Amino acid sequence: MKKIVLTALLLTLSFGAFAQDDVEEKDYTSNVATLNSTIESLYTVISGDKGFKRDWDLFKHLFHENAKLIPARKSRKDELKVRYMSVDDYISTSGEWLETNGFHEREVHRTVESFGAITQVFSTYEAYKTKTDEVPFLKGINSIQLFNDGTRWWIINLLWTQETEDTPIPATYLPQED
Repeated sequence: MKKIVLTALLLTLSFGAFAQDDVEEKDYTSNVATLNSTIESLYTVISGDKGFKRDWDLFKHLFHENAKLIPARKSRKDELKVRYMSVDDYISTSGEWLETNGFHEREVHRTVESFGAITQVFSTYEAYKTKTDEVPFLKGINSIQLFNDGTRWWIINLLWTQETEDTPIPATYLPQED
């Protein structure tokens, strides 16, 4: 009887080991290889129509483990406020909303400043409910701080604010007509 139980246990453990080998870990190396691929991946991963499941593993991969996501806006009392979130906080507070409502954020202009291994990007965006919408329901600027460790790009912080009537986006951060 002991032999049967031991054999069953070994078989179960063996099948478990094979099952783990079959699970492929996604390779996101190309998503963080360049500054451009990192920012494009950021916009791509949060965008999608209603019901579209986001790749939160990719989202997490873009950010340094201590990164903060920081929306800046006016409170109901008309006070300017910021809210500090971890990557997991953002996913838990915004993930379901993005999937339920549909959200496509498109970069329309970018200003880049770099020194050594650090880069600051002002990325002007427009947001749409569907990919085919022609008029954005909101606009704003993402201030993205990045670090290149010699191997890949990391988003260190993402601070953003939306355009309002009181604070329109300056022409410097809008697409330039030729």
